[in-house]
Amino acid sequence: MQVIEAINAILWGPIMISLLLGTGLFFTIRLGFIQLTGLKEGFRQTFGPLFSKKKQDGISSFQALSTAIAAQVGTGNLAGVATAIAAGGPGAIFWMWISSFLGMATIFAEAVLAQKYRVKENGTVKGGPAYYIRDGLGSKKMAAFFAVAIIAALGFVGNMVQSNSIAEAFNTAFQIPPLVIGIVVAFLISLILFGGINRIAKFAGNVVPVMALLYIVGAFIILILQYDQVLPALSLIVESAFTPESAGGGVLGASIKEAIRYGVARGLFSNEAGMGSTPHAHAVAEVKHPAQQGFVAMVGVLIDTVIICTATALVILVTDGANSNLTGIELTQASFTSGLGSFGVYFIAFSLLFFSFTTILGWAYFGETNVNYLFGEKGIPYYRAAVLLFIIGGTVLNVPFVWQLADTFNAFMVLPNVIALIALSSVVKKTYNEFTI
Repeated sequence: MQVIEAINAILWGPIMISLLLGTGLFFTIRLGFIQLTGLKEGFRQTFGPLFSKKKQDGISSFQALSTAIAAQVGTGNLAGVATAIAAGGPGAIFWMWISSFLGMATIFAEAVLAQKYRVKENGTVKGGPAYYIRDGLGSKKMAAFFAVAIIAALGFVGNMVQSNSIAEAFNTAFQIPPLVIGIVVAFLISLILFGGINRIAKFAGNVVPVMALLYIVGAFIILILQYDQVLPALSLIVESAFTPESAGGGVLGASIKEAIRYGVARGLFSNEAGMGSTPHAHAVAEVKHPAQQGFVAMVGVLIDTVIICTATALVILVTDGANSNLTGIELTQASFTSGLGSFGVYFIAFSLLFFSFTTILGWAYFGETNVNYLFGEKGIPYYRAAVLLFIIGGTVLNVPFVWQLADTFNAFMVLPNVIALIALSSVVKKTYNEFTI
């Protein structure tokens, strides 16, 4: 545990923070604040086709976005926000907002490159950072490093985080043994995972909008009941981002550093901008121009972090949960219980089940794409079996260790992906200009 913490202190120090925020700022400026100028187009590209009577060949932009959001909206939105507040104070949420705003430009670039360098193998479309690193950057070794990192980060360790939180939530709500929950979740995942991307996309397209809406409604009921505390909570978030109280006291520099560290790290874990995961979903969407999927990808970050994560954070703050000694999903459950009564603990348990279940599916698919990249289709059955074992194993590990391990492997994914994004930024810019002409 201490070794992992020491590694993360280096990986998630000034260098990693600068890389993530710097990359987002770089694309924000180079693309002319696309988060603002392109958001309307993002909504049009995302939801416009839903009202079209034209038959869509392959996977639609909305299904690809749903698969991406399925991966984005998970433990990070419930437990991750809680751990960010517990470790970095309310100010961590401010830095989560900053990272998500800049991340919208980053994820636009990721989606565009995923579309530009996608390939068709055995009748199946595939794409993602490994492909644009190999074919765009011309580095097979870096592509292989990324592929190994994402298999470990999401397919294995990341899914341990998801199953860990599901088990903890259901154990708190219903006293069901964690191992039993792990076995049940692994079985249900196997029923969909073995159907490939088409079955995952169809499932995500049906489930994700409903689960997100129900959660937002539940959070807003609490915020309406505690309406007089909402503005003070927002004020606290902004003030705490720049004051010693942002991490519960201590040295000024250290406390602000913790707020930034946990805000950016948990923001990344939630919206995944710059991590290189969601491009796998955006690569398979059938669109006329790569930039279209870039606009759609930005909407995913907006929904994930700006709306859902903020709703979680405000509920924790208006119910005074931040002053408890709880962390992780227990803090979120306690806050919703305070706001909704005894129903709150069950509401979060089932919300987390659906959020994390779809995230496991998305992450398992992202890892599978890279297993196929490295070993071909022959490696996929072994990978799927390993994923199911990690899901079960994740339910019996302690929370801090799992989260620290996830941060480590997330960083290993970010490094090669960000290098490729910067190196191929001229391709992104040219593609964007072609679309806007």
